[in-house]
Amino acid sequence: MESSWLLAICATVIVSLISFVGILFLGCSAKILKKYLMIFVAFSTGALFGDVFIHILPTLAENNFNANIGLAIFAGIMIFFILEKLIFWRHCHIPTSSDHPHPLVWTNLIGDGLHNFIDGIMIASSFLILPSVGVATTIAVVMHEIPQEIGDFSILIHGGFTTSKAIWYNLFSSLLAILGAVFVIIGDLTDLNINYLLAITAGGFIYLAGSDLIPELKKEFRPLVSLFQLLAIIFGALIMLVLTFLE
Repeated sequence: MESSWLLAICATVIVSLISFVGILFLGCSAKILKKYLMIFVAFSTGALFGDVFIHILPTLAENNFNANIGLAIFAGIMIFFILEKLIFWRHCHIPTSSDHPHPLVWTNLIGDGLHNFIDGIMIASSFLILPSVGVATTIAVVMHEIPQEIGDFSILIHGGFTTSKAIWYNLFSSLLAILGAVFVIIGDLTDLNINYLLAITAGGFIYLAGSDLIPELKKEFRPLVSLFQLLAIIFGALIMLVLTFLE
């Protein structure tokens, strides 16, 4: 049992370190980042929607999707709406900058943190079932996290964070996967509790992609750029679809 716990913690540490994918952008100038930023934001939009409709909702459907789960999804949307209102309650005329980031960066960090926490729960639970199951789950989560972390990093930059700040905040959010694993090891979670957490996460991701990211993309009217954005959204969702064959 102790070896399974150790493997679970090591696996979540590896998953957390994927957040450093943002380092790949350190060598890019601000001009280049700005030029391609909205493409990555579009990619993130597709990945978030894909995660919800291809991964989370089918998982919930396999575990007796009912009205309570639907209410939990709605609660997730409302929770993130309230969080965004609380973060910036008044209408703000201050330009987005590293000292004054856009509210969506905080809602994204909270949503991604909860999602990472659930990833940690799932990884640890699978290792407690069987080490081989744990390894397979970890590989699936890693493949899932790489495109998502690229998208998350893009959102943080778009929201006003500097590159280095985005990397460290993204890492902190990813470390919640370790906390999720510890929660399983020292606690007693039922499948029902995990389903409600997944439902709230789905609601948060729907709110983030639908109310924050898509409106940003709609500001672009150039036909060619809009086409690339559309393709990036589809590509993000397709990656989530491909990942279902690895689970």
